[in-house]
Amino acid sequence: MTANGGTMSAARAPFTAVFLCLTALLAAPAGALPAAAAAAYPAPGRVTGDIGVHDPSVVKRPDGSYLVAHTGDNIALKTSTDRIAFSGAGSAFPNGASWTTPYTNGSRSLWAPDISYRNGQYHLYYAASTFGSNRSAIFLATSPSGNSGTWTHRGLVVESRTGDTFNAIDPNLIVDDQGRWWLDFGSFWSGIKLIQLDPATGLRLGSGMTAVAGRGGGAIEAPFIVKRGQYYYQYVSFDLCCRGASSTYRVMVGRSTSLTGPYTDRNSGSMTSGGGTEILAGHGSIHGPGHEAVLADSDGDLLVYHYYGDNGAARLGINRLTYDSAGWPVVT
Repeated sequence: MTANGGTMSAARAPFTAVFLCLTALLAAPAGALPAAAAAAYPAPGRVTGDIGVHDPSVVKRPDGSYLVAHTGDNIALKTSTDRIAFSGAGSAFPNGASWTTPYTNGSRSLWAPDISYRNGQYHLYYAASTFGSNRSAIFLATSPSGNSGTWTHRGLVVESRTGDTFNAIDPNLIVDDQGRWWLDFGSFWSGIKLIQLDPATGLRLGSGMTAVAGRGGGAIEAPFIVKRGQYYYQYVSFDLCCRGASSTYRVMVGRSTSLTGPYTDRNSGSMTSGGGTEILAGHGSIHGPGHEAVLADSDGDLLVYHYYGDNGAARLGINRLTYDSAGWPVVT
């Protein structure tokens, strides 16, 4: 969700942004495309209506329509019947989410929701924090319909404090082939983590935590894991969001035959050591694409993300995902 570098102060932010961008270019793994190749990336697919989003997540409802949740006051919602025209649908918590304010300093803005439909209920994992801090928490809410005002607060899933080496934001729920529930999450600090959940409650199970991706404290966040064929694919966003047209977010991926890793990129680079294969980056008037999610729809896989236009506004991006002969995802 955020450029939540743990030691970044307002005074140092411009220097840090430049440093991280240069570091990313110099240390990019062999699987990452050079900047010149980014021009080959396709434009986002056609979307219309209310498409101002940040950190989108989408679920297909039983009636065939789509429900989008994204960062905003009390978690913003949008709907679409055709995956093209989108309309605002209020917020998940129109009466507020008082349990989050200790982490947001009273702000109503809640971050990076992950929405899914399981066992007849919509599940919403979302984060509460402030920019530059790892005093953060991930919460769960459920709803029978997904509509504004129908969400029930189910509790705290995981939190991080200023003395911790991880940051509890950017959640993503994944259920493995054995029916076990896991939460992939994290931003900056020591990277992306994985914890197990209790399928009966959706809350944390035990105290275990596995590191599944990292860049030595650098800019990595927004994980999303999906199973396709024999592999679990872990998507992450490298570099910096939240800077309008100056954002440098880009989408990276690695894969593993085990949900808990190790995840490696196309050139066998470890995702826990900065590895990742780039599949989408800024090009033309598309700036900082990232905070990606994958939707399995009836016509194939879709990559859903936000990007910034030339005017700095965050917009919804949707592209198809295909897979090459080696099984690696390609944005089309």
